[in-house]
This record gives sequence, structure tokens and C-alpha cells, in this order.
Amino acid sequence: MSLANVRAYFAAAMLAVVCLCSAVSNAQTSNKLTIMDGRQANKTADEKYLQQNLGDSQEEEAYQAFHKVGNDQPDKKIKLGDAYLAKYPSSRHTQAVYEGLAQTYYAKKDLTSFYFCSDKGLSVFPDDVHLLALTSWVIPRAFDSNDPDADKRLDKAEAYAKHAIDVVTKMSKPEAVTDQQFADFRTGELAVAHSGLGLIYFRREQYDISAKELQQATAAEANPDPTDFFVLGADLENVGRYKDAADAFSRCVQLGGSMQDNCKQQAANAMSRVGDTK
Repeated sequence: MSLANVRAYFAAAMLAVVCLCSAVSNAQTSNKLTIMDGRQANKTADEKYLQQNLGDSQEEEAYQAFHKVGNDQPDKKIKLGDAYLAKYPSSRHTQAVYEGLAQTYYAKKDLTSFYFCSDKGLSVFPDDVHLLALTSWVIPRAFDSNDPDADKRLDKAEAYAKHAIDVVTKMSKPEAVTDQQFADFRTGELAVAHSGLGLIYFRREQYDISAKELQQATAAEANPDPTDFFVLGADLENVGRYKDAADAFSRCVQLGGSMQDNCKQQAANAMSRVGDTK
């Protein structure tokens, strides 16, 4: 498979990813925008914490107001989040507000504001796994080769993903969550980080490494991202593993969505080349 063909295939995938951000992955938590299955692991503990009404009552009311606004009201959520950060820049909820705002900007496809929010949040909370993994996942998907800082952005995304993996690997289970919730959290965040690395290495045409990362991203994920299987198929074609490529494209087909027809065609193309040598 030529590099030109890979880029053509990938352009179709990126159209679905960048222009239809919220539809990229059915794996993404209950709000479907971050591929963070692990965020659900914190939900129960978070709700219990909110019910304790600890600390300043106005601060708690402000956070709960932000927390309860749904994704169908992004502008309201952003307004409440900005107001909260301006008034309570060092609250115990500040980190969660940065995360919520970043997710909201991403849902709106406002990448400029997403990056600004993520950078600001990570400057205060450099070990925030959620922001690290999510940002490392977004950057290679929104990659623009005409951007003079494109390579620097990929370097940044790679550093974020690797740091997220390191933090998650060393993290101890909080007392407020169950073993299963913590396991789900770890699985979800690691899947996001490995997915980000897979796309980063694909952008750099390092197909072997990209394939290994995407295989890790999809191995334990209950609801994997179709884009991961699409790019994995392209990786495997590039290294001459056509049967494995066809299998990856077929997994993409099984997940349905806007990429289904394209993945079906690529699966057929890959199968037609089984037996070819590079």
C-alpha cells in the first residue's frame, strides 16, 4: 500500500474525526466526547462527595451548578466554569472544573479554546491524567501538516501520553472507589493514551510502533474507537500484514458509524492483497 493511498484513506477518517468530533467513538463515557470510560469510575464517589456539603457553601453551590449542567448547554457550562475558576482558583474542585471545561470546548469543536484550557489546567495540575490523555488523543487527530508547529505539537502530545501512562501505572486506588471502578478507570485512561500514541506514530510514518500502540488501545477497551481500527489497518498494510489489516478493518466495520462503508472497502482491498509481499 503506497503512502499516498494511506493518506487518502486517513483523510476520510480524519473528516469523520475532526468534523464530527462527538461521533468519533462510541467508547467515550456517558457524555460521548472523550473516550474516557474510566471517568465513570469517579462518578459515584464524586456524587457522594458533593452531598457532603463540605467547605464554603457558596463555593459548593457554584461547583454543583457547573457540575450539573448537561452537554446540551455548552455555553452555559463554559460561563459557569469560567466564573468558578475566577472566583475559586485554588478550590478542591478546580481540577474537575478544568477537566469539564476542556471536554465542553472539545464537544463544541472549539480546539483553540480546548488547547488553551488544557494547557492552563496542566500548568496547575501537571499530573492530571484525564487532561494529559485527552489532549494527547486530540492533537494527532486534529493534526495539520501545514501548521509550522505541527511537529512540536506531536512531540507535546507524545510527552503527555507517556506521562499519563506513567501516572496511571503508579496510581494507588482511592478509598472512595471500588476495585472494579478503579480497574475501569485505569483501562479507560490507558486506552486513550495508547490511542493517542498510535495516531502520533502513524503521523510520523512509524507504522510498526503505531500498530503496537493501537493494539494496546483496543485490547481491553469494551467500546473501542473505530478510528483506532481504521488506522491500525493502514499500519498493518504498510508493513505487509494484509490479513491482519483486513481483520482490523473488519473490526471497524463491526462498530458501525460513519466510517463503516469505508472500512468495509478497505477490508476487501486488504484481503485481495493477502499473499502479496512488500
